[in-house]
Amino acid sequence: MAQDSVDLSCDYQFWMQKLSVWDQASTLETQQDTCLHLAQFQEFLRKMYEALKEMDSNTIFERFPTIDQLLAKACWNPFILAYDESQKILIWCLCCLINKEPQNSRQSKLNSWIQGVLSHILSALRFDKEVALFTQGLGYAPVDYYHGLLKNLVLSLASELRENHLNGFNTQRRMTPERLASLSRVCVPLITLPDVDPLVEALLVCHGHEPQEILQPEFFEAVNEAILLKKISLPMSAVVCLWLRHLPSLEKAMLHLFEKLISSERNCLRRIECFIKDSSLPQAACHPAIFRVVDEMFRCALLETDGAPEIIATVQVFTQCFVEALGKENKQLRFALKTYFPYTSPSLAMVLLQDPQDVPREHWLQTLKHISELLREAVEDQTHGSRGGPLESWFLFIHFGGWAEMVAEQLLRSAAEPPVALLWLLAFYYSPHDGRQQRAQTMVQVKAVLGHLLAMSGSSSLSARDLQTAAGQGTEKDPRAPAQQLVRRLLLHFVLWAPGGHTIARDAIALMAHTAEITHEMIGFLDQTLYRWDRLGIESPRSGKLARELLKELRTQV
Repeated sequence: MAQDSVDLSCDYQFWMQKLSVWDQASTLETQQDTCLHLAQFQEFLRKMYEALKEMDSNTIFERFPTIDQLLAKACWNPFILAYDESQKILIWCLCCLINKEPQNSRQSKLNSWIQGVLSHILSALRFDKEVALFTQGLGYAPVDYYHGLLKNLVLSLASELRENHLNGFNTQRRMTPERLASLSRVCVPLITLPDVDPLVEALLVCHGHEPQEILQPEFFEAVNEAILLKKISLPMSAVVCLWLRHLPSLEKAMLHLFEKLISSERNCLRRIECFIKDSSLPQAACHPAIFRVVDEMFRCALLETDGAPEIIATVQVFTQCFVEALGKENKQLRFALKTYFPYTSPSLAMVLLQDPQDVPREHWLQTLKHISELLREAVEDQTHGSRGGPLESWFLFIHFGGWAEMVAEQLLRSAAEPPVALLWLLAFYYSPHDGRQQRAQTMVQVKAVLGHLLAMSGSSSLSARDLQTAAGQGTEKDPRAPAQQLVRRLLLHFVLWAPGGHTIARDAIALMAHTAEITHEMIGFLDQTLYRWDRLGIESPRSGKLARELLKELRTQV
Protein backbone atom coordinates (compact mmCIF):
# COMPACT_ATOMS: atom_id res chain seq x y z
CA MET A 1 0.00 0.00 0.00
CA ALA A 2 2.86 2.38 0.87
CA GLN A 3 4.49 1.65 -2.48
CA ASP A 4 1.21 2.42 -4.27
CA SER A 5 1.12 5.78 -2.48
CA VAL A 6 4.67 6.60 -3.57
CA ASP A 7 3.92 5.56 -7.15
CA LEU A 8 0.79 7.73 -7.25
CA SER A 9 2.74 10.75 -5.96
CA CYS A 10 5.39 10.25 -8.66
CA ASP A 11 2.72 9.90 -11.33
CA TYR A 12 0.99 13.00 -9.99
CA GLN A 13 4.12 15.11 -10.47
CA PHE A 14 4.70 13.70 -13.95
CA TRP A 15 1.17 14.48 -15.15
CA MET A 16 1.16 17.91 -13.51
CA GLN A 17 4.20 18.81 -15.59
CA LYS A 18 2.67 17.32 -18.74
CA LEU A 19 -0.58 19.25 -18.32
CA SER A 20 1.33 22.49 -17.78
CA VAL A 21 3.21 21.98 -21.06
CA TRP A 22 0.02 21.09 -22.93
CA ASP A 23 -1.74 24.12 -21.41
CA GLN A 24 0.95 26.62 -22.42
CA ALA A 25 1.27 25.61 -26.06
CA SER A 26 -1.13 24.53 -28.78
CA THR A 27 1.35 23.51 -31.44
CA LEU A 28 1.01 20.42 -33.61
CA GLU A 29 3.71 18.72 -31.53
CA THR A 30 1.86 19.25 -28.24
CA GLN A 31 -1.39 18.00 -29.78
CA GLN A 32 0.40 14.86 -30.98
CA ASP A 33 1.95 14.39 -27.54
CA THR A 34 -1.48 14.78 -25.92
CA CYS A 35 -3.04 12.16 -28.18
CA LEU A 36 -0.19 9.74 -27.51
CA HIS A 37 -0.72 9.95 -23.74
CA LEU A 38 -4.53 9.97 -23.51
CA ALA A 39 -4.90 6.33 -22.51
CA GLN A 40 -2.15 6.57 -19.89
CA PHE A 41 -3.62 9.77 -18.45
CA GLN A 42 -7.06 8.19 -18.20
CA GLU A 43 -5.53 5.28 -16.26
CA PHE A 44 -3.86 7.80 -13.93
CA LEU A 45 -7.23 9.51 -13.39
CA ARG A 46 -8.76 6.15 -12.43
CA LYS A 47 -6.03 5.58 -9.83
CA MET A 48 -6.49 9.13 -8.53
CA TYR A 49 -10.23 8.60 -8.13
CA GLU A 50 -9.67 5.31 -6.26
CA ALA A 51 -7.43 7.23 -3.83
CA LEU A 52 -9.61 10.37 -3.56
CA LYS A 53 -12.86 8.56 -2.81
CA GLU A 54 -11.32 7.17 0.40
CA MET A 55 -10.53 10.69 1.75
CA ASP A 56 -12.51 13.76 2.73
CA SER A 57 -11.92 17.12 1.06
CA ASN A 58 -9.50 18.43 3.71
CA THR A 59 -7.35 15.27 3.61
CA ILE A 60 -7.24 15.43 -0.20
CA PHE A 61 -5.79 18.97 -0.18
CA GLU A 62 -3.31 18.06 2.54
CA ARG A 63 -1.92 15.26 0.41
CA PHE A 64 -2.38 16.90 -3.02
CA PRO A 65 -2.26 20.70 -2.48
CA THR A 66 -2.50 21.43 -6.23
CA ILE A 67 -5.19 18.89 -7.07
CA ASP A 68 -7.59 21.66 -8.12
CA GLN A 69 -5.01 22.99 -10.61
CA LEU A 70 -4.39 19.54 -12.08
CA LEU A 71 -8.09 18.82 -12.56
CA ALA A 72 -8.73 22.30 -13.97
CA LYS A 73 -6.00 21.93 -16.59
CA ALA A 74 -7.44 18.53 -17.56
CA CYS A 75 -11.00 19.87 -17.73
CA TRP A 76 -10.04 22.64 -20.13
CA ASN A 77 -8.19 20.33 -22.49
CA PRO A 78 -10.61 19.34 -25.32
CA PHE A 79 -8.59 16.24 -26.24
CA ILE A 80 -8.85 14.85 -22.71
CA LEU A 81 -12.56 15.65 -22.43
CA ALA A 82 -13.29 13.91 -25.72
CA TYR A 83 -11.30 10.76 -24.95
CA ASP A 84 -13.18 7.60 -23.94
CA GLU A 85 -14.30 7.81 -20.26
CA SER A 86 -11.98 10.63 -19.14
CA GLN A 87 -14.81 13.16 -18.90
CA LYS A 88 -16.77 10.86 -16.57
CA ILE A 89 -13.75 10.12 -14.36
CA LEU A 90 -12.94 13.83 -14.09
CA ILE A 91 -16.48 14.43 -12.84
CA TRP A 92 -16.01 11.70 -10.21
CA CYS A 93 -12.73 13.27 -9.06
CA LEU A 94 -14.25 16.74 -8.83
CA CYS A 95 -17.16 15.43 -6.77
CA CYS A 96 -14.67 14.04 -4.26
CA LEU A 97 -13.43 17.60 -3.60
CA ILE A 98 -16.86 18.97 -2.69
CA ASN A 99 -17.49 19.84 0.97
CA LYS A 100 -20.98 18.59 1.77
CA GLU A 101 -21.24 21.02 4.70
CA PRO A 102 -18.79 23.94 4.11
CA GLN A 103 -17.50 25.40 7.37
CA ASN A 104 -15.90 28.60 6.02
CA SER A 105 -15.79 30.90 3.03
CA ARG A 106 -12.80 29.06 1.50
CA GLN A 107 -14.73 25.80 1.37
CA SER A 108 -17.83 27.57 -0.01
CA LYS A 109 -15.69 29.24 -2.66
CA LEU A 110 -14.19 25.86 -3.57
CA ASN A 111 -17.67 24.37 -3.95
CA SER A 112 -18.70 27.20 -6.27
CA TRP A 113 -15.56 26.76 -8.34
CA ILE A 114 -16.22 23.01 -8.67
CA GLN A 115 -19.79 23.70 -9.79
CA GLY A 116 -18.46 26.02 -12.47
CA VAL A 117 -15.97 23.44 -13.72
CA LEU A 118 -18.69 20.77 -13.77
CA SER A 119 -20.91 23.07 -15.84
CA HIS A 120 -18.04 23.54 -18.28
CA ILE A 121 -17.49 19.77 -18.59
CA LEU A 122 -21.17 19.03 -19.10
CA SER A 123 -21.50 21.66 -21.81
CA ALA A 124 -18.52 19.96 -23.55
CA LEU A 125 -18.34 22.52 -26.37
CA ARG A 126 -18.40 26.32 -26.04
CA PHE A 127 -19.44 28.69 -28.78
CA ASP A 128 -19.36 32.44 -29.05
CA LYS A 129 -22.29 34.41 -27.63
CA GLU A 130 -23.50 35.29 -31.14
CA VAL A 131 -23.67 31.61 -32.12
CA ALA A 132 -25.61 30.77 -28.94
CA LEU A 133 -28.14 33.58 -29.62
CA PHE A 134 -28.52 32.43 -33.22
CA THR A 135 -29.23 28.79 -32.30
CA GLN A 136 -31.68 29.88 -29.59
CA GLY A 137 -33.47 32.05 -32.12
CA LEU A 138 -33.89 28.97 -34.33
CA GLY A 139 -35.44 27.10 -31.41
CA TYR A 140 -32.52 24.70 -30.77
CA ALA A 141 -31.27 23.86 -27.31
CA PRO A 142 -27.44 23.99 -27.14
CA VAL A 143 -27.17 20.26 -26.47
CA ASP A 144 -29.24 19.48 -29.60
CA TYR A 145 -27.27 21.92 -31.72
CA TYR A 146 -23.84 20.59 -30.66
CA HIS A 147 -24.88 17.00 -31.28
CA GLY A 148 -26.34 17.83 -34.68
CA LEU A 149 -23.31 19.91 -35.63
CA LEU A 150 -20.90 17.10 -34.77
CA LYS A 151 -23.00 14.55 -36.63
CA ASN A 152 -23.24 16.69 -39.77
CA LEU A 153 -19.52 17.50 -39.66
CA VAL A 154 -18.64 13.82 -39.42
CA LEU A 155 -21.00 12.84 -42.24
CA SER A 156 -19.63 15.62 -44.43
CA LEU A 157 -16.04 14.53 -43.88
CA ALA A 158 -16.93 10.86 -44.40
CA SER A 159 -18.65 11.74 -47.69
CA GLU A 160 -15.61 13.73 -48.78
CA LEU A 161 -13.35 10.76 -47.97
CA ARG A 162 -15.53 8.38 -50.00
CA GLU A 163 -15.36 10.74 -52.97
CA ASN A 164 -11.60 10.95 -52.46
CA HIS A 165 -11.42 7.14 -52.60
CA LEU A 166 -13.48 7.02 -55.81
CA ASN A 167 -11.55 9.82 -57.52
CA GLY A 168 -8.49 7.61 -57.77
CA PHE A 169 -5.79 9.36 -59.76
CA ASN A 170 -7.81 12.54 -60.27
CA THR A 171 -5.39 14.74 -58.32
CA GLN A 172 -7.59 17.80 -58.83
CA ARG A 173 -10.28 16.49 -56.48
CA ARG A 174 -8.25 14.28 -54.15
CA MET A 175 -7.79 15.14 -50.48
CA THR A 176 -4.14 15.91 -49.73
CA PRO A 177 -2.09 13.36 -47.75
CA GLU A 178 -1.40 16.03 -45.14
CA ARG A 179 -5.10 16.57 -44.55
CA LEU A 180 -5.74 12.83 -44.30
CA ALA A 181 -2.95 12.51 -41.74
CA SER A 182 -4.32 15.47 -39.80
CA LEU A 183 -7.83 14.01 -39.80
CA SER A 184 -6.56 10.69 -38.45
CA ARG A 185 -4.68 12.52 -35.68
CA VAL A 186 -7.72 14.56 -34.67
CA CYS A 187 -9.84 11.40 -34.52
CA VAL A 188 -7.65 9.68 -31.92
CA PRO A 189 -9.36 11.13 -28.81
CA LEU A 190 -12.80 10.96 -30.45
CA ILE A 191 -12.80 7.34 -31.60
CA THR A 192 -15.15 6.00 -28.91
CA LEU A 193 -17.83 8.62 -29.60
CA PRO A 194 -20.68 6.84 -31.46
CA ASP A 195 -21.25 9.75 -33.86
CA VAL A 196 -17.64 9.55 -35.09
CA ASP A 197 -17.92 5.94 -36.35
CA PRO A 198 -18.68 6.94 -39.98
CA LEU A 199 -15.53 9.09 -40.13
CA VAL A 200 -13.36 6.35 -38.61
CA GLU A 201 -14.74 3.84 -41.11
CA ALA A 202 -14.21 6.22 -44.04
CA LEU A 203 -10.59 6.85 -43.02
CA LEU A 204 -9.88 3.12 -42.78
CA VAL A 205 -11.32 2.22 -46.19
CA CYS A 206 -9.92 5.29 -47.98
CA HIS A 207 -6.70 4.16 -49.65
CA GLY A 208 -4.30 6.82 -50.85
CA HIS A 209 -1.88 6.41 -53.72
CA GLU A 210 1.25 7.24 -51.77
CA PRO A 211 4.00 4.59 -51.43
CA GLN A 212 3.90 4.85 -47.63
CA GLU A 213 1.04 4.80 -45.12
CA ILE A 214 -0.20 8.35 -44.49
CA LEU A 215 -2.59 7.75 -41.59
CA GLN A 216 -1.06 8.10 -38.14
CA PRO A 217 0.00 4.89 -36.30
CA GLU A 218 -1.69 6.30 -33.18
CA PHE A 219 -4.98 6.32 -35.08
CA PHE A 220 -4.69 2.65 -36.04
CA GLU A 221 -3.66 1.69 -32.50
CA ALA A 222 -6.54 3.61 -30.91
CA VAL A 223 -9.12 2.12 -33.30
CA ASN A 224 -7.78 -1.39 -32.74
CA GLU A 225 -7.82 -0.96 -28.97
CA ALA A 226 -11.42 0.29 -29.09
CA ILE A 227 -12.45 -2.70 -31.25
CA LEU A 228 -10.76 -5.24 -28.96
CA LEU A 229 -12.41 -3.73 -25.88
CA LYS A 230 -15.79 -3.59 -27.65
CA LYS A 231 -16.03 0.18 -27.30
CA ILE A 232 -16.86 0.64 -30.97
CA SER A 233 -18.42 -1.56 -33.62
CA LEU A 234 -17.28 -1.18 -37.21
CA PRO A 235 -18.28 -3.08 -40.37
CA MET A 236 -16.07 -6.09 -41.16
CA SER A 237 -14.78 -4.35 -44.30
CA ALA A 238 -13.34 -1.56 -42.11
CA VAL A 239 -11.79 -4.04 -39.66
CA VAL A 240 -10.16 -5.90 -42.55
CA CYS A 241 -8.74 -2.61 -43.89
CA LEU A 242 -7.36 -1.80 -40.43
CA TRP A 243 -5.56 -5.14 -40.10
CA LEU A 244 -4.29 -5.06 -43.67
CA ARG A 245 -2.90 -1.54 -43.33
CA HIS A 246 -1.42 -1.90 -39.85
CA LEU A 247 0.20 -5.27 -39.10
CA PRO A 248 0.85 -4.48 -35.38
CA SER A 249 -2.91 -4.14 -34.88
CA LEU A 250 -3.54 -7.60 -36.34
CA GLU A 251 -0.78 -9.08 -34.21
CA LYS A 252 -2.23 -7.41 -31.12
CA ALA A 253 -5.68 -8.80 -31.96
CA MET A 254 -4.19 -12.30 -32.08
CA LEU A 255 -2.33 -11.79 -28.80
CA HIS A 256 -5.55 -10.49 -27.24
CA LEU A 257 -7.27 -13.71 -28.34
CA PHE A 258 -4.42 -15.83 -26.92
CA GLU A 259 -4.70 -14.00 -23.57
CA LYS A 260 -8.43 -14.72 -23.38
CA LEU A 261 -7.88 -18.38 -24.25
CA ILE A 262 -5.11 -18.76 -21.66
CA SER A 263 -7.20 -17.18 -18.90
CA SER A 264 -10.26 -19.31 -19.70
CA GLU A 265 -11.04 -22.85 -18.58
CA ARG A 266 -8.78 -25.42 -20.18
CA ASN A 267 -10.26 -27.96 -22.58
CA CYS A 268 -13.61 -26.32 -23.21
CA LEU A 269 -13.99 -26.06 -26.99
CA ARG A 270 -17.42 -24.43 -26.87
CA ARG A 271 -15.97 -21.52 -24.92
CA ILE A 272 -12.94 -21.40 -27.22
CA GLU A 273 -15.29 -21.25 -30.21
CA CYS A 274 -17.17 -18.32 -28.64
CA PHE A 275 -13.93 -16.41 -28.02
CA ILE A 276 -12.70 -17.06 -31.56
CA LYS A 277 -15.94 -15.98 -33.24
CA ASP A 278 -16.15 -12.91 -31.00
CA SER A 279 -12.65 -11.84 -32.09
CA SER A 280 -13.75 -11.28 -35.73
CA LEU A 281 -10.49 -12.94 -36.82
CA PRO A 282 -12.08 -15.90 -38.69
CA GLN A 283 -14.21 -13.49 -40.73
CA ALA A 284 -11.27 -11.20 -41.46
CA ALA A 285 -9.11 -14.23 -42.34
CA CYS A 286 -11.23 -14.72 -45.47
CA HIS A 287 -8.66 -12.32 -46.90
CA PRO A 288 -5.59 -14.51 -47.60
CA ALA A 289 -3.08 -11.93 -46.33
CA ILE A 290 -4.75 -11.87 -42.91
CA PHE A 291 -5.16 -15.64 -42.88
CA ARG A 292 -1.44 -16.13 -43.53
CA VAL A 293 -0.45 -13.88 -40.60
CA VAL A 294 -2.92 -15.55 -38.23
CA ASP A 295 -1.82 -19.00 -39.39
CA GLU A 296 1.85 -18.13 -38.88
CA MET A 297 1.16 -17.02 -35.32
CA PHE A 298 -0.60 -20.33 -34.64
CA ARG A 299 2.40 -22.13 -36.12
CA CYS A 300 4.73 -20.23 -33.75
CA ALA A 301 2.50 -21.13 -30.80
CA LEU A 302 2.68 -24.81 -31.81
CA LEU A 303 6.47 -24.70 -32.07
CA GLU A 304 6.81 -22.90 -28.73
CA THR A 305 4.64 -25.49 -26.97
CA ASP A 306 5.99 -28.58 -28.78
CA GLY A 307 2.62 -29.22 -30.38
CA ALA A 308 0.50 -28.93 -27.22
CA PRO A 309 -2.90 -30.63 -27.70
CA GLU A 310 -4.68 -27.47 -26.51
CA ILE A 311 -3.05 -25.42 -29.29
CA ILE A 312 -3.86 -28.07 -31.89
CA ALA A 313 -7.50 -28.09 -30.75
CA THR A 314 -7.62 -24.28 -30.94
CA VAL A 315 -6.20 -24.31 -34.48
CA GLN A 316 -8.89 -26.81 -35.46
CA VAL A 317 -11.71 -24.74 -33.96
CA PHE A 318 -10.36 -21.58 -35.61
CA THR A 319 -10.16 -23.36 -38.98
CA GLN A 320 -13.72 -24.58 -38.59
CA CYS A 321 -14.91 -20.99 -37.86
CA PHE A 322 -12.83 -19.71 -40.79
CA VAL A 323 -14.34 -22.25 -43.22
CA GLU A 324 -17.84 -21.32 -42.03
CA ALA A 325 -17.08 -17.62 -42.56
CA LEU A 326 -15.66 -18.40 -46.01
CA GLY A 327 -18.87 -20.19 -46.93
CA LYS A 328 -21.07 -17.34 -45.72
CA GLU A 329 -19.03 -14.69 -47.53
CA ASN A 330 -19.25 -16.39 -50.89
CA LYS A 331 -20.28 -19.84 -51.97
CA GLN A 332 -17.61 -19.67 -54.67
CA LEU A 333 -14.09 -19.01 -53.39
CA ARG A 334 -12.93 -15.46 -54.19
CA PHE A 335 -9.30 -16.54 -53.79
CA ALA A 336 -7.66 -19.79 -54.86
CA LEU A 337 -6.91 -22.26 -52.05
CA LYS A 338 -3.24 -21.91 -52.97
CA THR A 339 -3.29 -18.37 -51.57
CA TYR A 340 -4.29 -19.71 -48.14
CA PHE A 341 -2.06 -22.81 -48.13
CA PRO A 342 0.77 -21.98 -50.54
CA TYR A 343 3.17 -24.77 -49.56
CA THR A 344 0.83 -27.74 -49.81
CA SER A 345 -0.93 -29.70 -52.50
CA PRO A 346 -4.09 -27.91 -53.71
CA SER A 347 -5.84 -31.27 -54.22
CA LEU A 348 -5.05 -32.27 -50.60
CA ALA A 349 -6.28 -28.93 -49.28
CA MET A 350 -9.48 -29.27 -51.30
CA VAL A 351 -10.24 -32.74 -49.87
CA LEU A 352 -9.48 -31.66 -46.29
CA LEU A 353 -11.61 -28.56 -46.70
CA GLN A 354 -14.69 -30.77 -47.00
CA ASP A 355 -16.69 -30.77 -43.78
CA PRO A 356 -17.27 -34.40 -42.68
CA GLN A 357 -20.92 -33.57 -42.05
CA ASP A 358 -21.27 -32.73 -45.76
CA VAL A 359 -19.92 -36.17 -46.77
CA PRO A 360 -22.31 -39.18 -46.55
CA ARG A 361 -21.28 -41.53 -43.75
CA GLU A 362 -20.89 -44.46 -46.10
CA HIS A 363 -18.19 -42.47 -47.91
CA TRP A 364 -16.16 -41.50 -44.81
CA LEU A 365 -13.84 -44.51 -45.06
CA GLN A 366 -13.11 -43.87 -48.73
CA THR A 367 -12.46 -40.18 -48.06
CA LEU A 368 -10.05 -41.03 -45.23
CA LYS A 369 -8.17 -43.42 -47.51
CA HIS A 370 -7.91 -40.72 -50.18
CA ILE A 371 -6.60 -38.20 -47.62
CA SER A 372 -4.03 -40.75 -46.47
CA GLU A 373 -2.84 -41.41 -50.03
CA LEU A 374 -2.42 -37.71 -50.81
CA LEU A 375 -0.63 -37.04 -47.53
CA ARG A 376 1.65 -40.04 -47.93
CA GLU A 377 2.64 -38.93 -51.43
CA ALA A 378 3.31 -35.40 -50.19
CA VAL A 379 5.34 -36.62 -47.20
CA GLU A 380 7.24 -39.60 -48.58
CA ASP A 381 7.34 -39.04 -52.33
CA GLN A 382 7.42 -35.20 -52.32
CA THR A 383 4.95 -34.99 -55.21
CA HIS A 384 1.68 -33.10 -55.71
CA GLY A 385 3.43 -29.76 -55.40
CA SER A 386 4.41 -30.01 -51.72
CA ARG A 387 7.49 -27.92 -50.97
CA GLY A 388 7.40 -27.76 -47.19
CA GLY A 389 8.18 -31.35 -46.22
CA PRO A 390 6.42 -33.56 -43.65
CA LEU A 391 5.86 -30.83 -41.07
CA GLU A 392 4.16 -28.56 -43.60
CA SER A 393 1.81 -31.39 -44.58
CA TRP A 394 1.18 -32.21 -40.93
CA PHE A 395 0.45 -28.56 -40.13
CA LEU A 396 -2.14 -28.54 -42.90
CA PHE A 397 -3.63 -31.83 -41.67
CA ILE A 398 -4.08 -30.70 -38.06
CA HIS A 399 -6.18 -27.76 -39.26
CA PHE A 400 -8.78 -30.37 -40.20
CA GLY A 401 -8.19 -32.76 -37.29
CA GLY A 402 -11.79 -33.92 -37.28
CA TRP A 403 -10.82 -36.34 -40.05
CA ALA A 404 -7.95 -37.75 -37.93
CA GLU A 405 -10.23 -38.35 -34.95
CA MET A 406 -12.61 -40.26 -37.20
CA VAL A 407 -9.86 -42.74 -38.11
CA ALA A 408 -9.77 -44.41 -34.66
CA GLU A 409 -13.56 -44.75 -34.60
CA GLN A 410 -13.59 -46.26 -38.09
CA LEU A 411 -10.91 -48.78 -37.11
CA LEU A 412 -12.56 -49.82 -33.85
CA ARG A 413 -16.06 -50.14 -35.28
CA SER A 414 -15.02 -52.40 -38.14
CA ALA A 415 -14.21 -56.11 -37.79
CA ALA A 416 -12.31 -56.11 -41.08
CA GLU A 417 -8.53 -56.05 -41.41
CA PRO A 418 -7.34 -52.50 -40.54
CA PRO A 419 -6.56 -50.65 -43.80
CA VAL A 420 -2.89 -49.71 -44.09
CA ALA A 421 -3.90 -46.23 -45.24
CA LEU A 422 -5.74 -45.53 -41.97
CA LEU A 423 -2.94 -46.95 -39.82
CA TRP A 424 -0.48 -44.68 -41.63
CA LEU A 425 -2.76 -41.68 -41.13
CA LEU A 426 -2.95 -42.25 -37.36
CA ALA A 427 0.81 -42.80 -37.03
CA PHE A 428 1.57 -39.64 -39.02
CA TYR A 429 -0.93 -37.50 -37.10
CA TYR A 430 0.56 -38.38 -33.71
CA SER A 431 4.23 -38.43 -34.74
CA PRO A 432 5.00 -36.39 -37.88
CA HIS A 433 8.76 -36.31 -37.14
CA ASP A 434 9.17 -40.07 -37.63
CA GLY A 435 10.87 -41.49 -40.70
CA ARG A 436 9.41 -44.29 -42.79
CA GLN A 437 10.91 -47.10 -40.71
CA GLN A 438 9.86 -45.68 -37.35
CA ARG A 439 6.38 -44.91 -38.65
CA ALA A 440 6.08 -48.49 -39.94
CA GLN A 441 6.92 -49.75 -36.42
CA THR A 442 4.21 -47.55 -34.94
CA MET A 443 1.72 -48.93 -37.45
CA VAL A 444 2.61 -52.49 -36.39
CA GLN A 445 2.12 -51.53 -32.71
CA VAL A 446 -1.24 -49.89 -33.40
CA LYS A 447 -2.39 -52.87 -35.47
CA ALA A 448 -1.50 -55.24 -32.61
CA VAL A 449 -3.40 -53.12 -30.07
CA LEU A 450 -6.41 -52.93 -32.39
CA GLY A 451 -6.38 -56.70 -32.74
CA HIS A 452 -6.46 -57.19 -28.98
CA LEU A 453 -9.21 -54.60 -28.49
CA LEU A 454 -11.40 -56.04 -31.23
CA ALA A 455 -10.92 -59.54 -29.78
CA MET A 456 -11.96 -58.26 -26.35
CA SER A 457 -15.03 -56.41 -27.65
CA GLY A 458 -17.00 -59.65 -27.77
CA SER A 459 -15.89 -60.82 -24.31
CA SER A 460 -18.55 -61.13 -21.61
CA SER A 461 -16.06 -60.61 -18.76
CA LEU A 462 -14.15 -57.45 -19.56
CA SER A 463 -11.89 -55.94 -16.90
CA ALA A 464 -9.94 -52.69 -16.86
CA ARG A 465 -6.71 -54.51 -15.99
CA ASP A 466 -7.11 -56.89 -18.95
CA LEU A 467 -7.77 -53.90 -21.18
CA GLN A 468 -4.63 -52.13 -19.99
CA THR A 469 -2.52 -55.27 -20.39
CA ALA A 470 -3.79 -55.91 -23.90
CA ALA A 471 -3.22 -52.32 -24.93
CA GLY A 472 0.25 -52.27 -23.39
CA GLN A 473 1.61 -55.06 -25.56
CA GLY A 474 4.26 -53.80 -27.95
CA THR A 475 3.99 -50.14 -26.82
CA GLU A 476 6.65 -47.90 -25.35
CA LYS A 477 6.91 -47.29 -21.62
CA ASP A 478 7.23 -43.50 -21.70
CA PRO A 479 3.63 -42.22 -21.18
CA ARG A 480 4.50 -39.01 -23.05
CA ALA A 481 5.59 -40.86 -26.19
CA PRO A 482 3.33 -40.25 -29.23
CA ALA A 483 2.64 -44.00 -29.57
CA GLN A 484 1.39 -44.12 -25.97
CA GLN A 485 -0.84 -41.09 -26.55
CA LEU A 486 -2.26 -42.82 -29.61
CA VAL A 487 -2.95 -46.01 -27.63
CA ARG A 488 -4.74 -44.04 -24.90
CA ARG A 489 -6.96 -42.51 -27.57
CA LEU A 490 -7.80 -45.98 -28.87
CA LEU A 491 -8.64 -47.16 -25.35
CA LEU A 492 -10.94 -44.22 -24.72
CA HIS A 493 -12.67 -44.74 -28.06
CA PHE A 494 -13.05 -48.41 -27.14
CA VAL A 495 -14.70 -47.82 -23.75
CA LEU A 496 -17.08 -45.29 -25.31
CA TRP A 497 -18.14 -47.42 -28.27
CA ALA A 498 -17.66 -51.10 -27.33
CA PRO A 499 -20.76 -52.87 -25.91
CA GLY A 500 -18.95 -53.89 -22.72
CA GLY A 501 -16.73 -50.82 -22.51
CA HIS A 502 -19.22 -48.76 -20.52
CA THR A 503 -19.04 -51.09 -17.52
CA ILE A 504 -15.25 -50.72 -17.11
CA ALA A 505 -14.83 -47.13 -18.34
CA ARG A 506 -14.19 -45.55 -14.94
CA ASP A 507 -11.77 -48.27 -13.81
CA ALA A 508 -9.89 -48.11 -17.11
CA ILE A 509 -9.52 -44.32 -16.91
CA ALA A 510 -8.40 -44.54 -13.26
CA LEU A 511 -5.59 -46.91 -14.32
CA MET A 512 -4.51 -44.69 -17.22
CA ALA A 513 -4.80 -41.26 -15.57
CA HIS A 514 -1.94 -41.72 -13.13
CA THR A 515 -0.47 -38.22 -13.76
CA ALA A 516 -2.01 -34.75 -13.98
CA GLU A 517 -0.68 -34.43 -17.54
CA ILE A 518 -2.49 -37.57 -18.69
CA THR A 519 -5.66 -36.47 -16.87
CA HIS A 520 -5.62 -33.17 -18.78
CA GLU A 521 -5.00 -35.11 -21.98
CA MET A 522 -8.10 -37.26 -21.36
CA ILE A 523 -10.22 -34.23 -20.48
CA GLY A 524 -9.18 -32.67 -23.77
CA PHE A 525 -9.98 -35.83 -25.71
CA LEU A 526 -13.45 -36.22 -24.16
CA ASP A 527 -14.27 -32.54 -24.72
CA GLN A 528 -13.12 -32.73 -28.37
CA THR A 529 -15.06 -35.95 -28.90
CA LEU A 530 -18.32 -34.48 -27.56
CA TYR A 531 -17.77 -31.27 -29.53
CA ARG A 532 -17.24 -33.26 -32.75
CA TRP A 533 -20.16 -35.62 -32.12
CA ASP A 534 -22.42 -32.63 -31.59
CA ARG A 535 -21.31 -31.02 -34.86
CA LEU A 536 -21.63 -34.23 -36.91
CA GLY A 537 -24.79 -35.47 -35.21
CA ILE A 538 -23.29 -38.93 -34.60
CA GLU A 539 -23.57 -39.08 -30.82
CA SER A 540 -25.33 -42.16 -29.44
CA PRO A 541 -27.36 -41.45 -26.26
CA ARG A 542 -25.45 -44.03 -24.25
CA SER A 543 -21.94 -43.02 -25.35
CA GLY A 544 -22.73 -39.31 -25.09
CA LYS A 545 -24.05 -39.65 -21.55
CA LEU A 546 -21.01 -41.67 -20.47
CA ALA A 547 -18.57 -39.22 -22.07
CA ARG A 548 -20.20 -36.28 -20.27
CA GLU A 549 -20.14 -38.08 -16.92
CA LEU A 550 -16.47 -39.03 -17.34
CA LEU A 551 -15.58 -35.47 -18.40
CA LYS A 552 -17.32 -34.01 -15.35
CA GLU A 553 -15.60 -36.46 -12.99
CA LEU A 554 -12.13 -35.85 -14.45
CA ARG A 555 -12.56 -32.07 -14.23
CA THR A 556 -13.23 -32.35 -10.49
CA GLN A 557 -9.85 -34.08 -10.08
CA VAL A 558 -7.76 -31.19 -11.48
